[in-house]
Amino acid sequence: MIFLQPSDLDAILLSFKVACTATLLSTPLGIGVAYLLVHTRIPGKAIIEGIVNLPLVLPPVVIGYLLLVLFGRRGWIGSWLMDYHIQVIFTLTGAIIASAVVGFPLLVRSIRLGMETVDPSYRRAARTLGASAWDAFFTVTLPLSGRAVFAGMTLMFARSLGEFGAT
Repeated sequence: MIFLQPSDLDAILLSFKVACTATLLSTPLGIGVAYLLVHTRIPGKAIIEGIVNLPLVLPPVVIGYLLLVLFGRRGWIGSWLMDYHIQVIFTLTGAIIASAVVGFPLLVRSIRLGMETVDPSYRRAARTLGASAWDAFFTVTLPLSGRAVFAGMTLMFARSLGEFGAT
């Protein structure tokens, strides 16, 4: 560590802070989206899946540009936020949002694969024993797909840690 300058350590600490925050904030939403894609029959499921996976196929610079367009002063979200004197671009919050957007598909894919491997008869058995849908989710589906959740969080953290283009 003797060869690192204080500014280098600050940059490393900032990267860890952004990656940890983006991962922790995205995990509940990722679990919800994965559950939606695995266990529901809604129209437009393919469109939702395409939107979730879009950051995997777009270059990071394009994602960054789209986020600037959305959160800029004249953007759809940015102009609304400026009414409340909230600025997102060029802040820590903006970096966290960019990292979350880029890593989110990896999180959802891993969790989805884990949830697909859970035998549906386990959930049905929990329901016949009196568990509500929420109880069956929290006591059966989520614990059995816990490794996949952890794998998705790890992949998202790694992607967020190395993200530079969108940020």
